[in-house]
Amino acid sequence: LADEINRATPRTQSALLECMEEHQVTVDSDTYRLEEPFLVIATQNPIETAGTYQLPEAQLDRFLMKICMGYPEKDGEIEILNRFLKASPLTSVESVCSKEEVLKMQQEAKEVYVHPSLMGYIVDIAAATRKHSSVAIGVSLTMVNAARAFAYIEGREYIVPEDIRILAEPVFAHRLVLRHGLTYQDNRNALMQTIMESVEVPTEDWGK
Repeated sequence: LADEINRATPRTQSALLECMEEHQVTVDSDTYRLEEPFLVIATQNPIETAGTYQLPEAQLDRFLMKICMGYPEKDGEIEILNRFLKASPLTSVESVCSKEEVLKMQQEAKEVYVHPSLMGYIVDIAAATRKHSSVAIGVSLTMVNAARAFAYIEGREYIVPEDIRILAEPVFAHRLVLRHGLTYQDNRNALMQTIMESVEVPTEDWGK
């Protein structure tokens, strides 16, 4: 967990590239594999800019998703207040599953079926980002595994177009490199919505 990763220096940020992509670290020519399941979760403070460093495109691309948390609903905020009235719930946090269970779920998610038409749909979306006049560099084909995992969580053995549409912003938007200084995440999200509306959604029977 890299908390407020944009406060890390560029050299420190670059040190994460190998472990994020290859799940290994290299020190003095010695390579060490990282124990699975390994992943990097990072946070950013979207308000403060003093003492921060913008993440390079190569590192942003290694994050499968970028999710803006926002604020809880009123009932959620009241629940947060109630939790901290008498004690800190952080002191009693327990794991909800084992490492072995996570590895098993990862393997099961890989069995989720992807219809050939949806493969084409993902490629069409990626191509549309590359052709858009406001985009300098379009997205990579990183959607399939995310959509498989989402369908698995939803209890399905196959993905549907709506899975891709729901995941388009968190999976694709932060990967867009825009022209003319349009660098804010809000610009990327709005542009991704526009691009999704321009790509025809296939209609098929999505099961095997």
